[in-house]
Amino acid sequence: MTNRLIIALDFSSAELALNLVQRLSPQDCKLKVGFELFVAAGPDFVRQLVDLGFDVFLDLKFHDIPNTVAGACKSAANLGVWMLNVHAAGGDKMMLAAREALAGFHQPPKLIAVTVLTSMDQAQLEKINISQTPAEQVSHLAALTKTCGLDGVVCSAQEAQLLKQACGSEFLLVTPGIRPVGSVQDDQSRVLTPRAARQLGIDYVVVGRPITQARDPLAVIASINQDLV
Repeated sequence: MTNRLIIALDFSSAELALNLVQRLSPQDCKLKVGFELFVAAGPDFVRQLVDLGFDVFLDLKFHDIPNTVAGACKSAANLGVWMLNVHAAGGDKMMLAAREALAGFHQPPKLIAVTVLTSMDQAQLEKINISQTPAEQVSHLAALTKTCGLDGVVCSAQEAQLLKQACGSEFLLVTPGIRPVGSVQDDQSRVLTPRAARQLGIDYVVVGRPITQARDPLAVIASINQDLV
């Protein structure tokens, strides 16, 4: 069975993250390292997670000139990560440079693009002068991402069905903002439950605080995995 759960290690130090990681099994989940933890713990911590047998999603959302992003992707791949991402808003030249930078690796990591952050709703988009709805903007950027040959996108589960139809079943959809039934919404504006996300064709779900701040994280993980079957 494909392991579809990615746990967001949203901790401020390697020590705090390892307190949880040491209780986890690579068979039950993958791990996501984002900005806060990467800046605090550095690349050696990512290597440590890889050495423990975990698939690691390095969530740094590279967004810069093509040459800089290409170099960053190579450095990430050298850490042994399973997946990394860039911002689709960086444009086709940037995404093509990222893809080409990974082409020489024997087992290159999956490369996906961020479309619209799940914290962004219609009002937030309008404040940055984007008149399209979140769904329209996501669809536009996902199509550009596929044209550039990337493996998939980060998106809200609410756009999943549309993207699967438009981009095909092999195009990966990775969804944050997943909240088990009864969890608080936190700062996510567009959320769905794990079961609903899976029914919509989501390939991987990202869950953070409902697991990392739970009294019994292993029980929450087991429940989510059951919903994702």
